[in-house]
Amino acid sequence: MALDEVDTPALVLDLDALERNLQRMADAVKGSGVRLRPHAKSHKCAEIARAQIAAGAVGVCCQKVSEAEALVAGGVADVLVTNEIVGKQKLARLARLVRQAKVGVLADDAGNVADLDAAARAEGVRIEVLVEIDVGAHRCGIEPGEPALALARRIAASRNLRFAGLHAYHGSAQHVRAPAQRRAAIAAAAEKATLTKTLIERAGIACETVTGAGTGTFMLESASRVYNEIQPGSYVFMDADYNRNVWEEGWPRFEQSLFVLATVMSAPAPDRAVLDAGLKASSVDSGLPQVHERPGVEYAKASDEHGVLKISAGTMAPTLGEKLLLVPGHCDPTVNLYNWFVCVRKRKVEALWPVTARGAVW
Repeated sequence: MALDEVDTPALVLDLDALERNLQRMADAVKGSGVRLRPHAKSHKCAEIARAQIAAGAVGVCCQKVSEAEALVAGGVADVLVTNEIVGKQKLARLARLVRQAKVGVLADDAGNVADLDAAARAEGVRIEVLVEIDVGAHRCGIEPGEPALALARRIAASRNLRFAGLHAYHGSAQHVRAPAQRRAAIAAAAEKATLTKTLIERAGIACETVTGAGTGTFMLESASRVYNEIQPGSYVFMDADYNRNVWEEGWPRFEQSLFVLATVMSAPAPDRAVLDAGLKASSVDSGLPQVHERPGVEYAKASDEHGVLKISAGTMAPTLGEKLLLVPGHCDPTVNLYNWFVCVRKRKVEALWPVTARGAVW
């Protein structure tokens, strides 16, 4: 089937670009001594996770227990839940999952550590737990230094848990546009991670892993001499928000591989056309989508089922029924809107891959 025959809106994945992105990331970390554990929250797809592992990743990250369950069921054997898991039901499911795969989790609170220990004891398993420290994102995470050491001691003393290291992710640094500002943010994060790791090891507790990083900064964490695992996710797809970053010379350039295919359903004026892809077809939390390779055609406004295009004077206007590719503003939540990736190669449909963990938000 040709791409133009695909009904819309549809989530389209360019397989050639995806495969080049996987190889570029593998090449970027090769020989660095840093493990690659990509973040599967970007794609929520067991097929892509397995491809990442085949390209050298040690496993993947995810954000929710339900995501981990879906990925493990899809054949992924090593998953780190990079989040705090709270609530008896979720903790019981997490503990059960440890029987099926290698699964780790984060903690930033002593009470949560006690609950994790109880859930592991009830299931007869041992759960790997990393202490999440706040390195500048001001989201989850205990303060670096002595507070983190105290929590590491609590985990190490828990019979049914194993202290597995530190999680030091600076999420808000990923979309800082200027390279110098990103570099400064990660330098500060690495300093906090180094301080905390040193305190923990001086207390006689092994700190085998310091993990973090994203697509916007992973080369910096890799060179920091404290991080030994990185978690970039969006590099497989890219999006309009990441494409606004300024990249330093020497950084790998990842290609746009993810698109929303949309159809012109109205062309009421020379300066305006309307697509059948609105708010329910593409996430706009990081800005509106961009029209791919159509200079002078701007995605200007979105409502539930309408995407209004602004057409510059002198530009050839899209015609009724024409299909256009959109670059999502933010790839992660856009993926969660769809059941399938329509996988194409040279504009021919090659496969349908399920969004395995679509809607897995609990």
